[in-house]
Amino acid sequence: MAVAVRLALIVLLLLGPGGWGHTEPSRDSLREELVITPLPSGDVAATFQFRTRWDSELQREEVSHYRLFPKALGQLISKYSLQELHLSFTQGFWRTRYWGPPFLQAPSGAELWVWFQDTVTDVDKSWKELSNVLSGIFCASLNFIDSTNTVIPTASFKPLGLANGTDHYFLRYAVLPREVVCTENLTPWKKLLPCSSKAGLSVLLKADRLFHTSYHSQAVHIRPVCRNARCTSISWELRQTLSVVFDAFVTGQGKKDWSLFRMFSRTLTEPCPLAAESRVYVDITSSKQDNETLEVNPPPLTTYQDVILGTQKTYAVYDLLDTAVINNSRNLNLQLKWKRPPENGYIHYQPAQDRLQPHLLEMLIQLPANSVTKVSIQFERALLKWTEYTPDPNHGFYVSPSVLSALVPSIVASKPVDWEESPLFNSLFPGSDSSSYFVRLYTEPLLVNLPTPDFSMPYNVICLTCTVVAVCYGSFYNLLTRTFHIEEPSKGGLAKRLANLIRRARGVPPL
Repeated sequence: MAVAVRLALIVLLLLGPGGWGHTEPSRDSLREELVITPLPSGDVAATFQFRTRWDSELQREEVSHYRLFPKALGQLISKYSLQELHLSFTQGFWRTRYWGPPFLQAPSGAELWVWFQDTVTDVDKSWKELSNVLSGIFCASLNFIDSTNTVIPTASFKPLGLANGTDHYFLRYAVLPREVVCTENLTPWKKLLPCSSKAGLSVLLKADRLFHTSYHSQAVHIRPVCRNARCTSISWELRQTLSVVFDAFVTGQGKKDWSLFRMFSRTLTEPCPLAAESRVYVDITSSKQDNETLEVNPPPLTTYQDVILGTQKTYAVYDLLDTAVINNSRNLNLQLKWKRPPENGYIHYQPAQDRLQPHLLEMLIQLPANSVTKVSIQFERALLKWTEYTPDPNHGFYVSPSVLSALVPSIVASKPVDWEESPLFNSLFPGSDSSSYFVRLYTEPLLVNLPTPDFSMPYNVICLTCTVVAVCYGSFYNLLTRTFHIEEPSKGGLAKRLANLIRRARGVPPL
């Protein structure tokens, strides 16, 4: 009985203040957002941002428990006394002329720049060790960073977070332009997210769709920020960003319309349960351009306006934490459609598919008199399969001629005639309007020179191989199939027999 009383007291103590019944407020938070921007070129840009904020001073506190903040990055901050870390992997180049300014631009390849604390004595040693560790975390070639490709900028790359000083001795910067971004870099990047790719906006991060784009950039930014308005304490912010640009004419089958499923092959089903904020923003600033009207479906419940990069922007806001946004089917598939009046439609483009169908471009234009119109198309030369080359590949490959169909104003008004009674050459293109006549013109076919391999090399290889095979095979076949016979010496010829007859007649012994 005494034992039972003691156990009951222990349980009551554990359930008291500071025990199991006491829940400490969380010291970290997660915000995730997706910004979708229709670009002036007709393409679509999607920018993901996942911000994890941790109310902890890692240099002063001994942290052993990690909830949302990745443990691998938290240990890096403590071990190497990092002030800021910025790492990006980019495939392609952001074309500002056609796409406008980006939220955060990065160079092609891999870029790494780090601010160390002023307590670090050997910055170069810490820089080398840090690059090797990051190489293992992100499965990249950052271990090739050394003194030959590391610089210490003095004017650029100022700290983006809180900084006690700006002594550039503690700054290191390096770029690997030849670094190829692939799935091996995306997978560890997604594992740093609190929900990985299981829920929330990260379910859209499908590798085969993200890398089939005109531009792909993923980055990791770590910096200290103020915890409150007075900045009496410091918090650590981890911001993971990913930006992609989808080619609307490829993914949209020649149309500017798009949807989440068309871009990512997936839709949003639920927010990340660990996120305090999960939102999708759609840029609807240019809702009317080129006589086109932008329509977003489903209609947004709220909008957000602000000045972004010096331009007034308007965004449609979809809060995933709002139960009214995700319907009963737990499926949110945002769709954007450009509607144009039927009478103003003039351009039809159908992209080609390798070895299936060619390109098709049709334009309805009105040309002024005595003018010159030039239509130019950029293309890239590629190698074909060796069986697809013509017998004379150095002659080049022909491109089909262009077709020009026009209604030309008539100088003299023609009178309506009976088609059956008029000559055949006058009724080939019958016209309903006597003030104009129909003309169809064809341009010359283009002759394009494509890179061709050296077809003489296979011929030389075939000749040499056949010669070697014939000589070796013939010799071995001779040795394996030839039969040898031993001939006994003959008893003599005709001359010997005549000589023996003469010797016998003379009584002399034969030979």
